[in-house]
Amino acid sequence: MLLLHALGRSGEDWDSVMPAFARDYRVIAPDLRGHGASSWPGDYSFEAMRDDTVALLGALGIDQVVVVGHSMGGAVGWLLALSRPERVRRLVVEDAPPPFARESPVRARPEGPLPFDWDAIVAVSAAVNDPSHRWWKALPELKIPTLVVAGGPTSTIPQDTLAAAAALVPKSSVVTIPVGHHVHSTRPDAFSDAVLTWLREA
Repeated sequence: MLLLHALGRSGEDWDSVMPAFARDYRVIAPDLRGHGASSWPGDYSFEAMRDDTVALLGALGIDQVVVVGHSMGGAVGWLLALSRPERVRRLVVEDAPPPFARESPVRARPEGPLPFDWDAIVAVSAAVNDPSHRWWKALPELKIPTLVVAGGPTSTIPQDTLAAAAALVPKSSVVTIPVGHHVHSTRPDAFSDAVLTWLREA
């Protein structure tokens, strides 16, 4: 199981659900580029992060994984499943539709050192705003069983957009845990139970 974290976070963000997942899976929670202990190369895109994850799986000798991605990590998960479906057994996206037309303003950089590269914040904030919906056009061809975990009405993500993305995927399921955008860290037990139950049934 490959856990992909959100923008400005790191692999440690999954610590609250790691024990539950580790009972059934070998779990890998890397720091994506520009975050935590990974390199900060200054080149940030969903495509680059996808390629990093493919290279990581190759280095570890892993052919297929269950991908679980939150927010930015969910976008990377969508792209990985769409472009390299042979590497993804199941896809779980937490409150993250593929990029769509929206305004994603970048706040001012906080003072002092940060555990991530601020350039990554700027690049990803721009990348999530995609009026072309180019990824969406491929969703009906996605054959991988997909679970969308929605954060409900208090989430910063439009829930109708999330539902619309899920509806395009032939083998999709949606579960709502109404605690906002950070489902796995706010309700770790509910999140891990929902994911593991779906994986066993799927």
